[in-house]
Amino acid sequence: MHNFNIIKKEIEIAGRKLIVETGRMAKQANGSVFITYGNTSILVTATMAKEASEGTDFFPLTVDFIEKMYASGKIPGGFFKREAKPSTDAILSARLIDRAIRPLFPEGFRNAVQIVVTVLSFDGINNPGALGIFGASMALSISDIPFNGPIAGITVGLKNDNIIINPSLLTIEDSDLNLDVAGTENSIVMIEAGANEISEEQMMNAIYEGHEVIKRLVEFQKEFVEETGKEKIEVVLDVIPEEIIKKIESEYGEKIEKAATIHGKLERYAAFDNLKQEMLEKYAQQDNEEEFEQNERYYKNAFEELVKRFVRNAILHKHHRVDGRDLDDIRPITCEIDILSQVHGSALFTRGETQALAIVTLGTEKDEQIVDGLEEEFKKRFFLHYNFPPFSVGETGFMRGPGRRELGHGALAERALRPMMPTEEEFPYTVRIVSEILESNGSSSMATVCSGTLALMAAGVPIKKPVAGIANGLIMEDGEYVVLTDIMGLEDHLGDMDFKVTGTRDGITAMQMDIKIEGISREIMKIALEKAKNARHYILDIFETVIKEPRKEISDTAPQIEQIKIPIDKIGELIGPGGKMIKHIIEETQADINIKDDGTVSIASPDRISINKAKAMISDIVSEPVFGNVYDGVVSRVEVYGAFVKFMSGTKEGLVHISQMHELRLNRVEDMLKVGDKVKVKYIGLDKGKYKLTMKGVKGNPEPKEGSTQSRGDGNRKPYQNDRDRRERDNRGYHRRDRKY
Repeated sequence: MHNFNIIKKEIEIAGRKLIVETGRMAKQANGSVFITYGNTSILVTATMAKEASEGTDFFPLTVDFIEKMYASGKIPGGFFKREAKPSTDAILSARLIDRAIRPLFPEGFRNAVQIVVTVLSFDGINNPGALGIFGASMALSISDIPFNGPIAGITVGLKNDNIIINPSLLTIEDSDLNLDVAGTENSIVMIEAGANEISEEQMMNAIYEGHEVIKRLVEFQKEFVEETGKEKIEVVLDVIPEEIIKKIESEYGEKIEKAATIHGKLERYAAFDNLKQEMLEKYAQQDNEEEFEQNERYYKNAFEELVKRFVRNAILHKHHRVDGRDLDDIRPITCEIDILSQVHGSALFTRGETQALAIVTLGTEKDEQIVDGLEEEFKKRFFLHYNFPPFSVGETGFMRGPGRRELGHGALAERALRPMMPTEEEFPYTVRIVSEILESNGSSSMATVCSGTLALMAAGVPIKKPVAGIANGLIMEDGEYVVLTDIMGLEDHLGDMDFKVTGTRDGITAMQMDIKIEGISREIMKIALEKAKNARHYILDIFETVIKEPRKEISDTAPQIEQIKIPIDKIGELIGPGGKMIKHIIEETQADINIKDDGTVSIASPDRISINKAKAMISDIVSEPVFGNVYDGVVSRVEVYGAFVKFMSGTKEGLVHISQMHELRLNRVEDMLKVGDKVKVKYIGLDKGKYKLTMKGVKGNPEPKEGSTQSRGDGNRKPYQNDRDRRERDNRGYHRRDRKY
């Protein structure tokens, strides 16, 4: 019998109980917590390697977010019927947690740490991803792993100007804001948001109202840690010896400072590389072999540390940026559209040394992306894919599938553009954007948003408004700080914040903030938002010089799509038994046809003639013939008493009685018609629910064989008044039992 030392506490957040437990599950991890919110439950573990990773100059943190399909009562698809690679949502959730907790580990910490979030139960209401940051902080805080927490993360929504804390997954779909925010008790450390053109003030209010809840969750963790927490272990931090930094600064400081002022990225990096190589060769000669082997890594790290110091010092105290710009200057921008003639839409956006080529492809309903995860399977009509090949930064490397970075950047750009996409009723196309990053020196995700907007307008996609994006940065030391507009790669790498904001002229559509310090103040965030707004408007002005609004027509190479509405009770008739009728129409017209449960029928084809033909056939199926109208038909069957004719695109069949075939009386039907003949028939009503047709007086029909007719009257007989009158006076052996309607 196990002697579990279970400790459980709970707190109410947004009207629901948040229950945290430790001591029962995964006890061999350095720290583990079992968390339940509503009926959603996750297990979070934190584990640390006992020894530091030798030779690494970064903190080896891994975050895995594991979705178990049984959590929502599903069996995985595929041949093996077990979970395989993580879904995109799981990868993005892991990335969100990583971004929130990474800045809070000690500088120089090199022991590998792994956070595993396993979703064990999912109620379809409470998002397990939103619990991940809180759970990771809890597991780390109660463990013996060094961690400068605790922190917490929550989701904030906005509906009818009312802020909603931790909205359900159903509520967030109709919200004007979907904000994930993480923070300590004193400041915000991470933001990820999608929005429907909300103002900077609304965004600030949502962030800091959410921060009030974060403070409660941090206090809750502190109480939990007091009762359950382990003593933090002492680890050896990989810190550069101060004497080495001073040595390199005295001998190479001026040269490093001068190289940092070179404007071109490749030229600047080449100067750094040459200078570093010169330094290493010098010290290799000065040191003995063993000494140099021991210190080589410190020499390299000290060199990088001095580059960081000089760049940051120049920006903070001299307002001098590496490429010579002022703090709020935006690098030169070039916008071009219609770069590729065969695709449905394309645009090339270049800002400084960052360049994104966006390609828009228009498809039909069958091209929608199917998303299957813990939630109910759904389809996406709009999606964006981001590619970052190694040549974009002048490097070689393996060209594999998208990693976490590519998925994260693509998701941010997609989230930025989504609120401006037209509804299905306005534009019944599936829309895919692919962003090919051709050059990168800072904020390629924002370049993707800009090129994506231009490509959408060039493709004729009726977006509501154009969207632009910018990345701002921060340099902060000892209480002094400056906020930078349009950061380049080196400023991102050496700075304290990467603050991305996208939007229209009327509001924010997406936002992402990552920091390398322990948090930023409300004042800094307000300045960053205002600078982002000004930069966004500047870029939108440039857009208008290239293309002011979406084109009215789509490309000739794109499929043409039209939608029509049919009565719901006619859907079965249109599909036909076993799909026979709709298959016939598709085969006949070569058009792609999709039918929805509400009676919406989408018809797609590159050929307008095919669409019109399909529309006519569908209309014929769901419509009734109009009395007196003439229709094209084909003889489908010949009987002694008349001919059966398929009309209205072959979807209806009626009888042309022998007496209705010609003004003269026919001896035999075969004297005028045979199966397969094309005829014109007039609709003259129903007979016991069957269609009655006539060819009398209708031009364009075959003529009877010579000698096969006779006059209908001799002058002494009254003309026929109806079919019954004719049958009674014309003894032709016709009986009702012969009729085969």
